[in-house]
Amino acid sequence: MRFLDVKTDYAFKRVFGAEGSKPLLISFLNAILEYVGDQAIVDLAIVDPYQIPLLKGMKDTYVDVKARLANGKQVIIEMQVLNVAGFEKRILHNAAKQYATQLQQGEDYNLLNPVIAITLTDFILFDDSPEHLSRFRLIERERFIEYSDDVELLFIELPKFRKELGQLRDIQDRWIYFVKNAGSLEYIPDSLGSDPCIHAAFDQINEAAMSLEELELQHKRHDFIILQRGSLALAEAKGERQAQLAIARNLLDVLDDATISVKTGLSIEEVQGLRAAKGVPL
Repeated sequence: MRFLDVKTDYAFKRVFGAEGSKPLLISFLNAILEYVGDQAIVDLAIVDPYQIPLLKGMKDTYVDVKARLANGKQVIIEMQVLNVAGFEKRILHNAAKQYATQLQQGEDYNLLNPVIAITLTDFILFDDSPEHLSRFRLIERERFIEYSDDVELLFIELPKFRKELGQLRDIQDRWIYFVKNAGSLEYIPDSLGSDPCIHAAFDQINEAAMSLEELELQHKRHDFIILQRGSLALAEAKGERQAQLAIARNLLDVLDDATISVKTGLSIEEVQGLRAAKGVPL
């Protein structure tokens, strides 16, 4: 068997945002939000369910699913594959917009329902933390007094989740493992397939059940993401290169070539070339 990569838009929407995805999304949200007992989600409505066939021509680097829980809470679940400029601000903007647009003009603020924004990233977002799951709310900086839980941001950094199948502890681990690794699996592992919702999620992304058109569009989307990731890496490399050159030029008047090479990572020959071009004597 072969399965779609859940981190791409079509597969993500097919699992969590289609008409029949409600049981899967309930299981996923209860696992990620750690809702149990009386707090557990028992019903929700998927906002604007994803329709098959595909929405052709999608060129965003992210995909989202929106749901309204039975208690009125609004949830945005987003899969972001590339660390593009403005990403973190867009997450906050979308959550704030979802919160504010609940009210019509003149309505009471008490009618506002909380918003939870869950973002899964296929890249490292918080370099200074080893944890793959991070939660943010409005709190007082010094005394950590919570101002409100009406807007909550939750991030899952998939590259930081390094557990193997035998290390999965609970349903939260299993769902995260599914999202990160399903596209590279050739069969449904027993430790995942024993859960009926995750087994159903695998059924949704089984390539054997899809048409040639669906598979072709999915593969094109996957290729687009790979090309975009390569373009970002190239731009970052060029940016680093330009920074190295700029620093080296500023040091030509005060340091020797060997020291500039150590400080910037440029070769001595490259530093000598900059010195010759600028006409600065050693």
